[in-house]
Amino acid sequence: MGRTADAIAEGVAIATAAARLAVKNQILVGTIARGGVFDAEKYLDVAREALRAMATESEQAAENVTRLRKRARGRHSDPAGTHDYRDRDVRNLRRRAKQSAGVAERLNAMIDDPEKLGVLVEEARVAAWADVRGNLDRRLVVEGMRPDQDPDYDAMREARMQALRLVDLQALSSQQRAKRKRETTA
Repeated sequence: MGRTADAIAEGVAIATAAARLAVKNQILVGTIARGGVFDAEKYLDVAREALRAMATESEQAAENVTRLRKRARGRHSDPAGTHDYRDRDVRNLRRRAKQSAGVAERLNAMIDDPEKLGVLVEEARVAAWADVRGNLDRRLVVEGMRPDQDPDYDAMREARMQALRLVDLQALSSQQRAKRKRETTA
């Protein structure tokens, strides 16, 4: 595999991760916030739309880079800025356009592949459950912990008290001074 193939594979991986995140968020909203039931078929459409958006973005990037490449051809002066391309940049811009077009092509192929869409939805479902499970674990450990169950309670008590004195009470004192100052100026 050459640099272009590597860049396309990396672009597809990034776009797929973004699509998976979008599907995961929709699963969380649909099942938790709206009290719905997980239906893989419904989220296939969400995955398809997320991939389509990523493919469109890659197509637009390819078109933009192609326009920049055409404008750069034959320009030999020093550039005025980062995106002020010159003739020496034409080869690199051609490669970038090819890479963006390759990413769009692969993503469009994924849109038409029910198996790959199913894998994307399943990965998003697993990620959504991991988020829920992690949040529940943290809440249960923190909210359900009693001092006699925490083996580090005594060791950490002094640190907590010091943080209370140095951070929390100082912040509270500062807030009270600011409040009094506002009241006297008003």
